[in-house]
Amino acid sequence: MNRLRTTLRVLALACALGTATGAALAAPDARIVALAAEQKQPLLDSLSQLVGIESGSRDLEGLDKIANLIADRLKALGGQVELIEPGSPASPEVYRMEDTPEKIGKMVKATFTGTGSKKIMLIAHMDTVYQVGMGAKQPFRIDGDKAYGLGIADDKQGVAVILHVVAMLQKLGFKDYGQLTVLINGDEEISSPGSRALTTKLASEHDAVLSHEGASVAEDKLSLATAGIGAVSLKVQGKASHAGSAPERGVNAFYEMAHQVLQMRDLSDPATGLKMNWTVGQAGNNRNVIPATATAMADVRVTKVADYDRVERAIAERVKKQLIPEAKVEAKFERRRPPLESNPASLAMAKHAQSIYEEMGRKLGADDKVAGGGTDAAFAGLSGKAAVVERFGLQGFGAHSADAEYVLIDSIEPRLYLVTRMVMDIAQGKVATR
Repeated sequence: MNRLRTTLRVLALACALGTATGAALAAPDARIVALAAEQKQPLLDSLSQLVGIESGSRDLEGLDKIANLIADRLKALGGQVELIEPGSPASPEVYRMEDTPEKIGKMVKATFTGTGSKKIMLIAHMDTVYQVGMGAKQPFRIDGDKAYGLGIADDKQGVAVILHVVAMLQKLGFKDYGQLTVLINGDEEISSPGSRALTTKLASEHDAVLSHEGASVAEDKLSLATAGIGAVSLKVQGKASHAGSAPERGVNAFYEMAHQVLQMRDLSDPATGLKMNWTVGQAGNNRNVIPATATAMADVRVTKVADYDRVERAIAERVKKQLIPEAKVEAKFERRRPPLESNPASLAMAKHAQSIYEEMGRKLGADDKVAGGGTDAAFAGLSGKAAVVERFGLQGFGAHSADAEYVLIDSIEPRLYLVTRMVMDIAQGKVATR
């Protein structure tokens, strides 16, 4: 027992010494701390401006207005700024899905040229899920340590953080990066059909990508891996006839749709995180008519890009096995958003971020467990050439809600300090990005 107590005391002392030494070696940079405090109120002012502009993914007028505001701010900070229209020569590739609108909101791209060699990219999105007119029900307001507003957590706070990090770097006179690129898109909430290709291309030309979706109020944590999102749309064409007097003359699309759904109900694979669940079905319009058409939809989630190939092949094979040969069956698979897969470089970047947070006496979560889904960071990570980490934005709550969306004001200074330091340390080669 005495030996055990002695061992425990030695271990406790070693831990205490290690903590004290670590604290002494990792004091926060006073200049950046002061600048983060100085930028707190201006960032809140920026949030008020951004929230004051409604910018739903299909609201082209609102998206133009907010894009011009962001572009003007980045120009004032010294950036070479472009407003890029999806489908234009600057970004010709548009990935069209069933719900993709004809016109898609512009992207704002700003480039800052430095004196170093590292290329760093900061991304966020300016569109929201809300309809025109909903902003009046949730205007910008501050209540205690919370700043409320429609779209404030997802993702106008991310835009604001980027603007003020760039402002801090300018005030510091820091230009040790080779290139600092800012990309703000206006179609994230509709699966980024117009910006995905450019995001992937630009990311492949950079060493590191910091994505600014918000962190949770429940757990301040970076994301290194997220689920990919896919969808299956099933369409069956049959033949109508009277259900009472001549059902045999019809081709029951409902029966064929039900058969297809049932024979594809077991494509999920819990061992790999692949999930496929049928969620919507519709057939017929009248009780006494054999339905001529039927449709169904399935939600698909994957953790690896390769799982998309696997499930798409399985669907293509299963759909050939029909219950009613006369029916015409079409199954379309959409890769709406890839998964973000972690790698050693992204893990190293996240660990460095944790050490920076510790300088301020704060704890930052970071691991490679798959969390959530639907992030543009996944497009940035597709090439595998850049280290990509998600959730450098403020802590928030209530994304996609109509009355409770907010960010924690207390997270502003720590996040400004964190992102500014990350840019500086990556630029100066203090973080492994390959």
